[in-house]
Amino acid sequence: MRRLSTVAELRAALREAPRPLGLVPTMGALHAGHVSLIRAARSECAAVAVSIFVNPRQFGPDEDLERYPRSPDADLALLEREGADYAFTPSPEEMYPPGFAASVHIEGPALPLEGAARPSHFDGVATVVAKLLLQAQPDRAYFGQKDGQQVAVIRRLVRDLDIPSEIAALPTAREADGLAVSSRNAYLTAEERSAAPVVHRALAAARDKFRAGQQNAAELEAACRGIIEASPLASAEYVAAVDPETMAPWSGRGPCMLAAAARIGNVRLLDNVLLE
Repeated sequence: MRRLSTVAELRAALREAPRPLGLVPTMGALHAGHVSLIRAARSECAAVAVSIFVNPRQFGPDEDLERYPRSPDADLALLEREGADYAFTPSPEEMYPPGFAASVHIEGPALPLEGAARPSHFDGVATVVAKLLLQAQPDRAYFGQKDGQQVAVIRRLVRDLDIPSEIAALPTAREADGLAVSSRNAYLTAEERSAAPVVHRALAAARDKFRAGQQNAAELEAACRGIIEASPLASAEYVAAVDPETMAPWSGRGPCMLAAAARIGNVRLLDNVLLE
């Protein structure tokens, strides 16, 4: 595996890479969800690049940039074990050099839910993903469905800016009790960790109602919210049935994603299920 830390090194190395090339963008603290993305890329592509970059531009001023989990040595060892061909580990200064003045702003799917809760978040996501796709020029880039709104934003980014990379979204990786795998799970205390699966239980219960014939978005949202709020350690920030491409409120027809953001103690967790 080649470790690359500058854009010039990345471009030079990937010019010689066999195609198709898969890219797995990450912020490190790699876990089973990332492994599933790397393995999918490995099975579908002739070469695999993984980026590890904690992107400061997607964190708000009062968010957890400084304490975000970081495990660089373990991450690189995992990439070696999983057969990644390239590890791109740029510094903030490499990605955003002095005088950097550009930002990518997406409307549409970026505006509700996380966009409303964290107003600058998706500008930071769109900017760094656009840079990574232009730097690496992969045939396919891999993301997890756990961040379903992020997937919709990135697909709109690629479509609207004519970036010639396919976006692959893989199913959410989960712990045995249903908790969506996330780097931020490390923040949970033992008691909070025991309570955290309530988010997925609530989403799954609403999905069961949908499959049993309940097609009213408000009823599905209320059922999910009620289960979350019944847990003494949990509070729901939002529960929304939305079109998974546009993030607009679900009309009752076509694909539907039920998305939730909840706090377990002081830890904010995201999850979603597709209703089908």
